[in-house]
Amino acid sequence: MTEFDPRELRDAFGAFMTGVTVVTTHDVDKKPIGFTANSFSSVSLDPPLVSICIANSSSNYDALATASGFAVNVLSETQKDVSNTFARPVDDRFAAVTWQNGPNGAPVFEDCSAWFDCSMFKTVEAGDHLILIGKVEAFENSTRPGLGYVRGAYVTPALEAEALSNTSNLLLSVLIEYRGKVLLVDDGRGQLSLPEMHVGKEGVSAVLQGLITSNGAEAEAGFIYSVYEDEARATQHISFLCQASRGTATIGAFVELSSTTLADIADPAVRIMLERFASESRMGNFGVYFGNHVSGNVRAMTSGS
Repeated sequence: MTEFDPRELRDAFGAFMTGVTVVTTHDVDKKPIGFTANSFSSVSLDPPLVSICIANSSSNYDALATASGFAVNVLSETQKDVSNTFARPVDDRFAAVTWQNGPNGAPVFEDCSAWFDCSMFKTVEAGDHLILIGKVEAFENSTRPGLGYVRGAYVTPALEAEALSNTSNLLLSVLIEYRGKVLLVDDGRGQLSLPEMHVGKEGVSAVLQGLITSNGAEAEAGFIYSVYEDEARATQHISFLCQASRGTATIGAFVELSSTTLADIADPAVRIMLERFASESRMGNFGVYFGNHVSGNVRAMTSGS
């Protein structure tokens, strides 16, 4: 067997960007327990299965290995403190969150991006870990952007956005999506556009939230979807993909990205971006575009089997 340096192997594993979750259940005394994990993965839609891994050395091993079920709480970008709390030996980790028992009985958190309350479907011994496969009995989804983790550091949309705040002549747009439809507004010339605004001293985060609010869309600030230099408009363009909780707005309308709709998009660069979005929506696999208004590269955000 090939021998690897454990630290180097762990660093290589850490190059894969993941979300951050807290896995919860109850011990034999009905006390809630939980730990931070980024090994969460969806497994199957029919039946609905998810998986998580727990180290054989974990203090929670016995409780999880014999549990009748567990919950996976997908943390939002505002819950870094929750992640840190459940990753450390804290006396009462659950004091850091507002929680309740889910429909299947495991603790689920408020303010998460999503949670999955599962019954135990199967356990598989795998090296120094135990793989827990859960059948989803109940779940809840929200529009809150998730907390990312790569190479030992958290990744959040807010931090990524502020890193671009000093770019001169920065134009920000929001791609607000609801069930495959996108919010488009009249550009004032009889054609369609994404809601957009130049970023000034107020910063990216303030403009992003202002754009969402001013259009009356019930959505959360999401992830960077596209970054490119628009030479035709002499701007650096950044677009955020945001999820809406309903398909109505006070300005503009949510519409299907048909060929007819795309033909009415005023900006060619935005039209190309929306064509990409329509294609990725069908596949359920999104990427981030870097380049200019003519050509560039798409870097995958998610990975499927």
